[in-house]
Amino acid sequence: MKIAVTLLVAAATLAIPPLLSASQLTIYILIGVAAMATVGLSLLLGYAGQVSLGQASFTAIGGYTAALLAIHTGYPWLGLLAAPIAAAACAALIGVPILRLRGHQLAFATLALQLILLSVLDQASWAGGAIGLQGIPRLSFGSMVLDSDVAYAYLAWVGVALTMVVARNLVGSRTGRGLRALATSEIGAAASGVPVGGYRLLVFTVSAAFAGLAGGIYAFYVGYLSPGSFPVLLSIQYVVMAVVGGLGTIWGALLGTAVVTLLVQLLSTLATRPDMPDYAPAVLSYAVYAVLLVITALFLPRGLAGSAATRGRKADTWT
Repeated sequence: MKIAVTLLVAAATLAIPPLLSASQLTIYILIGVAAMATVGLSLLLGYAGQVSLGQASFTAIGGYTAALLAIHTGYPWLGLLAAPIAAAACAALIGVPILRLRGHQLAFATLALQLILLSVLDQASWAGGAIGLQGIPRLSFGSMVLDSDVAYAYLAWVGVALTMVVARNLVGSRTGRGLRALATSEIGAAASGVPVGGYRLLVFTVSAAFAGLAGGIYAFYVGYLSPGSFPVLLSIQYVVMAVVGGLGTIWGALLGTAVVTLLVQLLSTLATRPDMPDYAPAVLSYAVYAVLLVITALFLPRGLAGSAATRGRKADTWT
């Protein structure tokens, strides 16, 4: 059954892009980009129990790495390959000291890291400063150049498939069982022989790599990057997507990303109507995340995917 559903979703994913309008295709691509980062964050939050408010910082690292290598080497494919590697390397480097923290202290530390990164990028001339990097070339592999939105839609969703496969294999492995034990009780996991520090660093690094890949694809698709492309609100958005979809479920990250993105787009369209006040876009963009978190906590504590799975098991029991 699961294989059939997976194949059906894959077929729909491949069939959708040519049928969409230009604006719809843009949203479709952005859902794919956000889903990659959210899958990584779902691993970190749901399976390792670690709270991060700086996931967008690794998206920025991946995006800037891809853009700078593409501009200065002339090999865009090399930039895309290096994007997740650079993000993972940075996560491994900073993860050693900050992962000693717990709970809200870790959350604030990751938030501080993003603020520091944005400040550095804003002042760094090699990164374009506040103006940003312009003229990022289209992604190419030899003579094949991705110069259409449909091509980037396929690329983004290939990235989603790759991250979901890696995440699924990690969760189903012995390491994944150790991560679940770690999320339940670090003391109990350590007593059972789980290398707590190593596993925490591993999942933090993998999560960052997923975000870095998302940033690399985003850089080539947009063709322009600036510090404003990766605000703190983007990290909050990833958290909301993971929570709404359901922590501890790989498919939940994808579902939460789609629901939140479409809802935000709908509210953005509503907020820009001529009869709406000037402050409506800003208010709605922040309010929607708060409302979604409250509704999820009250009525869907396991998220959309977790609640659906629970209801499915209950239905099987009654039949």
